[in-house]
Amino acid sequence: MAEEPIRVGLIGAGGNVRNRHIPGFQKVAACEMVAVSNRTIESGQRVADQFQIPRVYRHWQELLEDDSIHAVCIGTWPYMHRAMTLAALEKGKHVLTEARMASTAQEARDMLEASRRHSHLVCQLTPTSTSYKIDNVLKQMISNGFLGELLSVEMQRLQTGFADFGGDLHWRHDWALSGYNTLNIGASYESMMRWLGRGTRVMAMAKVHVPCRRKANGDLTSVSIPDHVDILYELANGAQVHMRMSATTGLSSGNQLWMHGTEGTIYVDHQQNVFAGRRGDTELSEVPNPPEQQAYYRVEEQFTNAIRGTEEVTMVPFETGVHYMEWTEAVIRSAQTGQAVYLPL
Repeated sequence: MAEEPIRVGLIGAGGNVRNRHIPGFQKVAACEMVAVSNRTIESGQRVADQFQIPRVYRHWQELLEDDSIHAVCIGTWPYMHRAMTLAALEKGKHVLTEARMASTAQEARDMLEASRRHSHLVCQLTPTSTSYKIDNVLKQMISNGFLGELLSVEMQRLQTGFADFGGDLHWRHDWALSGYNTLNIGASYESMMRWLGRGTRVMAMAKVHVPCRRKANGDLTSVSIPDHVDILYELANGAQVHMRMSATTGLSSGNQLWMHGTEGTIYVDHQQNVFAGRRGDTELSEVPNPPEQQAYYRVEEQFTNAIRGTEEVTMVPFETGVHYMEWTEAVIRSAQTGQAVYLPL
């Protein structure tokens, strides 16, 4: 007997949903995208026409009333994730939601609690895909003791362009839409958790270098989300992690990562090539990282496998989302108050 298809409804169909989630679901056997609800009925219809999705709903709540839908993919901005997730679970639907998890740590905790009340339903967050290439090799080296005892970490995520004065306003510049996430610091911390575990104490300083941006109608509006932040946080073993994130570092060297231990050093360059050396070496050497051993994007496959009961969600469960949401909020609280913030919140 043929396997019953998993029928998915899309709530929000922005660039990441169209470029990643829809193609991902299309590759899954016995999976159908059957409905979409976007910000307007017209934009929803365009997505439906492009991807042959049979039904378009004017409002996301109407989509949730469709009893034929088994699961929803929530692709809206973070400020709607809590409300939509809770409503979808109440309607008995599995939930895959875009990152970041929510606007605040409390909203994320609400989502986790709701998922536990509906434990028969699968809940998953879209993981950051920026570190897939190096995830496996770093985890293996660290778990095998290459570093010895970890002492310190330096991570920089720097855009190479100059400050965009008078540039366009993006939803990520609006607290009400994006929540506490700043410069994708939550995504960077999510990767760091995979390699090193969770932080215990956070201190941060932040700055708004571009105080005004231009709305769609051409008017300038003030911006209060920082575009430059320095973060110092501590790991369980006492090692210190320094993260420097900026959108205003013109002609910078871009992204880099250094991990220093008692017995070894690991360096990742801006192209995600891995170099390492041990005590007694005179220089770093490149670490082999063949493509067949690297992690890769398979979110929709894991989500549907979990619904069928053949796989557990590892990338990323709601529990992990709560951790990065609490850390992200701790960064902002510290930057605003000048005080260290301890985790968990």
